[in-house]
Amino acid sequence: MERDGSMTDSVVMRASDLENWSTGAPDGARVRNAPAGDIEVVDLNAWFGNHRALRDVNLSINGRAVTAIIGPSGCGKSTLVRCLNRMHEEVRGARVEGKVLFDGRDIYAPDVDPVEIRRRIGMVFQRPNPFPTMSVLDNAVAGLKLVGGLSRSELRERGEWALRAAGLWEEVKDRLHEPGARLSGGQQQRLCIARALAVEPEVLLMDEPASALDPASTLRIEELVQELKERYTVVIVTHNMQQAARVSDWTLFMLYGEVVEFGPTSKLFTRPDDQRTEDYVTGRFG
Repeated sequence: MERDGSMTDSVVMRASDLENWSTGAPDGARVRNAPAGDIEVVDLNAWFGNHRALRDVNLSINGRAVTAIIGPSGCGKSTLVRCLNRMHEEVRGARVEGKVLFDGRDIYAPDVDPVEIRRRIGMVFQRPNPFPTMSVLDNAVAGLKLVGGLSRSELRERGEWALRAAGLWEEVKDRLHEPGARLSGGQQQRLCIARALAVEPEVLLMDEPASALDPASTLRIEELVQELKERYTVVIVTHNMQQAARVSDWTLFMLYGEVVEFGPTSKLFTRPDDQRTEDYVTGRFG
């Protein structure tokens, strides 16, 4: 478990701090105040073998905002986010029909490189998955090493930038060469976020990133999400209604692979249009 810090201390970098840091960002790093990309989902269907997991999903995700996806287990939440960066197709027997438009271009078009899509649309999974034999710093820059072309000093600079952006630098700056697996669960999850940010994505998908964490670590992740939306499009899957209400600007409610309701979070939780939404957010089912 992470050590409790003073409530007066900033857990993550404030937006102004990140702007100041970005003025000294490594060569080749994207300007962090550039607009994040929008995503439009058009008639999306997804299968695992003969099982249809998504049914005619239509959705517009605004850039530089947090969109929460809620719904009972098995409703298609994780499948949807994995379709947004072409991770779904990595599962044997899985297939997709429909379109996902990222900045106006269909990511499923034949001439689109899925590796490039996954760089621009990063993902953080439910359980922290740092590479256990790699150091903290090497974990942070693992994606950059795969791309290649950066010197050791440039990797160090980009790694520090990513760890700062993930709100982890102050906690690990004296432990950079220790294995990432030695960090606490919450720190490991933020290390995975740093790893995703290091390659300069425009969108960050988060599939229940705090479900395996203690309350203090969950709070740190939620605060970080609020900071990240200043510069990224963030989509977060969560089974926690309170978390969705706290961190998101927009909420999507799914049921049986279909979109039931999508709208501003404040409205969906207080004045939903669909009775099924009201029943779910008030705990009558699910």
